[in-house]
Amino acid sequence: MLLFKVYFQILSMRKSLALLILLCISFIHEMPAQSPTDQQILTLSKKKFDWMIHKNVDSLALVLDNDLRYVHSNGWSETKQEVLDDLLSGKLNYVAVDIHAAQVRLYEQTAIVNGTGKFQVTMNGNPLTIELGYTEVYVKRQGKWLLATRHANRMP
Repeated sequence: MLLFKVYFQILSMRKSLALLILLCISFIHEMPAQSPTDQQILTLSKKKFDWMIHKNVDSLALVLDNDLRYVHSNGWSETKQEVLDDLLSGKLNYVAVDIHAAQVRLYEQTAIVNGTGKFQVTMNGNPLTIELGYTEVYVKRQGKWLLATRHANRMP
């Protein structure tokens, strides 16, 4: 009787171990591998937010496409020059950006970043903290990745 009890305990442990291994494999499979280009785009996106916080418009201007369309979560749409002007004038100040998640999909000369984050800004002097989902589209022009469009939505 004791032998059967031990046998079933071992069998149960084997099933648990097999299930654990399968779960680990499935999580590894679900995690997309990041290519060097993926990492380059994610780094550029993060630097862009840092430059916006620190009002480093010279660096920012170099990564914004001349035909940029920057759409905020309230529907406000800006050109490259308007983004730069509003940062310099203080109309819109980025205080902090905490990215929760971001991933890249590459299509030859186009990269799409989908992300979520907490954005702390002041607009016309009024502080605002919002959770956003955003999409950024980067295009490769003459060997450089440039932000061509960005759109954000408030998260529930």
